[in-house]
Amino acid sequence: MDSKFEHIQSAHCENGVVVKLLKSRGITQINEPMAFGIGSGLFYVHIPFLKLNNAPALSFRTMPGRIFKQTCNFLDIDFASKRFANPRKAAAYLDNLLGQGIAVGCQVGVFNLSYLPVEYRFHFNAHNIIVFGKEGGSYLISDPTMEAPTRLDEAELLKARYARGLYAPKGHLYYIQGSGDLAISEDELRRAVLKGIKRNVRDMLYIPGNIAGVKGIKYTGNNIRKWRDELGLRKAGRYLGHIVRMQEEIGTGGGGFRFLYAAFLQQAAELFDNEQLVRASEEFSHAGDLWRGSAVKMAGVFKGRASEQSDFNEISELFYEISDLEKGAFQRLSKIVKGNV
Repeated sequence: MDSKFEHIQSAHCENGVVVKLLKSRGITQINEPMAFGIGSGLFYVHIPFLKLNNAPALSFRTMPGRIFKQTCNFLDIDFASKRFANPRKAAAYLDNLLGQGIAVGCQVGVFNLSYLPVEYRFHFNAHNIIVFGKEGGSYLISDPTMEAPTRLDEAELLKARYARGLYAPKGHLYYIQGSGDLAISEDELRRAVLKGIKRNVRDMLYIPGNIAGVKGIKYTGNNIRKWRDELGLRKAGRYLGHIVRMQEEIGTGGGGFRFLYAAFLQQAAELFDNEQLVRASEEFSHAGDLWRGSAVKMAGVFKGRASEQSDFNEISELFYEISDLEKGAFQRLSKIVKGNV
């Protein structure tokens, strides 16, 4: 295995990929919270007409690949992002990049990653890894959620890159274009931070409809209040268990993403020497605590420790509280960045 490649472990896969790809080109100012914030990764959406593992599709982050794209865009870094209808062309394109010494981010399905313990393999297609080399018939893999680099053979990686279902990767790969070291100035970093915050404000406050952003959180709360009567206790409990898995086990989940965003705002406060951003950071830390608290209560229903309608009502109220808290926090952030901090 390539001893020159420095593996980075992170809390969330795409953040880790972004940090490593940038670091491999000489940009060291971007850590995981900064990548998440500049990439405007914080999000929420509840898509009732789509199912994931036989339960409603929810996400606490932006679409796969968007953190990388927006971080590069806002830092004015040239990048490429491609999907392939033909798996053989996808494999050949990856091999060509690796032959040039280019580290490549790939979107993959978790279920097909043989290096993961069996209990962690389930049908989720928005995972991100770095492929940084090839030896014989094996690809060298840096999965940011793992402690050390690992390997996948050609068939395994191709199967993971073409997993079927929601968020199907379709051979998606991405990388930084060009060669040699890059550099960003403090002014460029400041501009990127402002752009990332403004984009996240837009995504959480102003997307039309009621299923995305802070309105989407309240939408889920409304549904939770009705699930016990409409679905029956067993199915309603399974739906809540699904939210807990999406919230706390997929990457950093709902609470963890809020803590990451709070860390980003803390760093932004230091960058701009702005006390208002410190207070905004504290609000998102509180939101993270509430998300974690809701997970405990939902797990109680899923495990049969709570079963009354009052338990569902209490969880629903927590979602309302989180929605109002995040709405207020993003409204304040909007005012802060309008003055360019």
